[in-house]
Amino acid sequence: MELDHKRVLIIGLGVSGSAAARGLAARGASLVMTDQRQDIVRARLPPGDIYLGAEDPAALRGVDFVVPSPGVPPSSALLRAARAAGIPIFGELELASRLIKAPIIAVTGTNGKSTVTTLVGEICKAAHLKTFVGGNLGTPLIEAVDGDFDAVVAEVSSYQLETIACFKPKVAIHLNLADDHFDRYRDREEYGAAKARIFEFQDKRDWAVLNRDDPGVWKIAPRVHSRIFSFGLSRPSQTPAVWCADQALAYDDGVREGRIDLKDFRPPGAHNRLNAAAAAAAALATAIVPDAIAHALKGFFGLPHRIELVREKDGVRYIDDSKGTNVGAVVEALAAMRAPVVLIAGGVDKGGSYTPLIEPLRDKVKLLILIGAARAKMNAALAGATTVERVETLAEAVTIAARRTCGGDTVLLSPACSSFDQFKDYAERGRIFQELVRAL
Repeated sequence: MELDHKRVLIIGLGVSGSAAARGLAARGASLVMTDQRQDIVRARLPPGDIYLGAEDPAALRGVDFVVPSPGVPPSSALLRAARAAGIPIFGELELASRLIKAPIIAVTGTNGKSTVTTLVGEICKAAHLKTFVGGNLGTPLIEAVDGDFDAVVAEVSSYQLETIACFKPKVAIHLNLADDHFDRYRDREEYGAAKARIFEFQDKRDWAVLNRDDPGVWKIAPRVHSRIFSFGLSRPSQTPAVWCADQALAYDDGVREGRIDLKDFRPPGAHNRLNAAAAAAAALATAIVPDAIAHALKGFFGLPHRIELVREKDGVRYIDDSKGTNVGAVVEALAAMRAPVVLIAGGVDKGGSYTPLIEPLRDKVKLLILIGAARAKMNAALAGATTVERVETLAEAVTIAARRTCGGDTVLLSPACSSFDQFKDYAERGRIFQELVRAL
């Protein structure tokens, strides 16, 4: 991709946009940068024209292409104007993929993306490959451009996939599809279509790793152009595939059959066994030996703020699942818990239904404590499934949870909502929860 003397508009100057700006500037592009926030620290940005505040159509003058940050909605006035003028729009994911020479393993899905991305990265490292791990997970993909990597593993969101033009990962993994981001998408169909774009430009030299137990994912199988390596809980009729067998993963890649031990795999729950199966399928598709997969699984302890044990006090276990920002994630977290549970949930509503929580609440939750902006809506949807208390803050919720539990109980923070009413992000919410729990 020739960038020298190109004039590029960056929309949104957060982590992704700032990284894209730096990468473009280093390759000779002339920059126009814009953000609706007024408090951007200009000294952290490369040279260029900067527009802060309301979107100004003048920012598009003379621009060769536009790079929007993932959080910029398609309804942005600047994006609409760019489309109307026929100016190409490339997200940071698309831009980075055109510049990266190493094969890309891309991971999407509603839940488990960060876990599987990290786990695939650990497997690649165990196979002695120089590996970059990032994308939506944290480090922008464009940071991999100048590295001499053997493999690039990237978490990919639906937002990022909206702005691809020829993104073509060597291996594309789709974990699951559940209701989420209905503040951006009309329905699950539209959301799922954005996710499915991860396979759009693949061909028969590439691999699609698909969850055959998830109907929303598996229905894509007839439409992909790449080879399919499936994963699931039980043995399928077709290979190549990975499946769960007792305390192991079984696999048949069409050449080899065998088992990979899971006895020392620490993350709890059936969903994490599926995550391990997805990572193993991706590794086997790239000819990584089973011993490297087994070694990485044995040393993997899970991610911060994803079903993370904070402490046990007076026989009560406190679990931080702040990364559980949608209903499907909470259902998975509850399935991995022993009853009785005190569940702390709430935050900013994302537009989906809370109905799938009703049965898990009835089965395992003795008290639901609702916090934040969505607490009234959640209470209306879930009242009757279990005892409910509504408070405003997380600190109040932790105090009540500690008072209402006894030995053998579990206190679980798994919000089913985003965090932006009271916190910078899910990680800050999780850190504050852990501080509150440790101070009990």
